[in-house]
This record gives sequence, C-alpha cells and structure tokens, in this order.
Amino acid sequence: MKFGIVLQMKSLGLVLWLNIGAFGLIIFLTQILCEGPKRAEVIGWICMAFSISVFVAPLSVMGQVIRTKSVEFMPFNLTLTLAFSAVMWFMYGLLLRDVYVAVPNIAGMLLGVLQMVLYGIYKNIKTNGVTAETKLPTVVKVDQEMPTKVNSEAVTVNIPSKDSKNGEAKDGKSLKDPQINSQV
Repeated sequence: MKFGIVLQMKSLGLVLWLNIGAFGLIIFLTQILCEGPKRAEVIGWICMAFSISVFVAPLSVMGQVIRTKSVEFMPFNLTLTLAFSAVMWFMYGLLLRDVYVAVPNIAGMLLGVLQMVLYGIYKNIKTNGVTAETKLPTVVKVDQEMPTKVNSEAVTVNIPSKDSKNGEAKDGKSLKDPQINSQV
C-alpha cells in the first residue's frame, strides 16, 4: 500500500514538473534570452519540436506491430482520429501560412497514413488458424523428453454391461461411476 502512494507522489511530481516547471522554464528563458519577433520564432520552434514528438511517439508501437504481426496494441480509432486531426491542423497552418503549425502536421499526416496502412496489412493475418488480433501469447516449456519406445503389452479393459431396468451394471456398480475396472 505504501509503495503505491510513493509511486503516485512521484508521478504527480513528474507531471507538475513537466506541465508547470518546464513550461515556466521555457517562458522564463525566452523572456530573458530573446527579444521581439525572435522570441515568437524560438517559441514556435519549441512548439514544433513538441508537436513532432507527439506524432513520432507511436513509432515504437508500429515496430511492435511489425514484429508481432498483431495490431492489438494499435487501436484503429485512435490512429484515424490523430491522422484526421493532423490533416485539419495542416490545412489551418497552410491557410495562415504558419510554418510552425503546418510542418509538424505534415509529419503527423504521413505517420497517420503509415499507421493505417500497417493496420490494413496486419489486421487479417492468420497465424495457426487464429487471426493476429485475437491470438494470445503461447508459452511452451519442455521439462522431459518424450519416450522414444512404446510398451507394446496388451491392455484389457472390462466394461460392465448395462442392466436396462435400473441403470446399473450387472455386477451392481452404477454406470455413472467414473471408475472402470481395468487390468494391465
């Protein structure tokens, strides 16, 4: 229980640092180091870098899709929505002639289309009769070797015959009893 609280506090600290501390540091440094139109240009480049990193992040998932031939880790709805969003922001940046909006969304459009193509390629691939989307990982562990020689002794199994009146065998045992007399 205590470990979970510590982990939550570390996560909260990281979120606060990234959302407040990093943002404040960017504002502070651009106010001190840059003046006038140069300040807007530096902030534009910083925003462009963050926007491109958002679109590049799914590359690891794309690699996993190619390795496993399974699209279970890449939801199509999210991919489609991100690609559509990139197209809309690109059009907005293009109409305003804003390089800082248009350029990262070109990368977003290309990566979104690439993800959808990957989804189309790997969504119906069958592995051992099971589609890759629903295949569960299989672990096979071999502890012993299989015997190479089979004993050829005869096995005799006595199956009692059924008495039609009361559902019992002629020897008095119930047929529902899972034990069967066998002799080896």
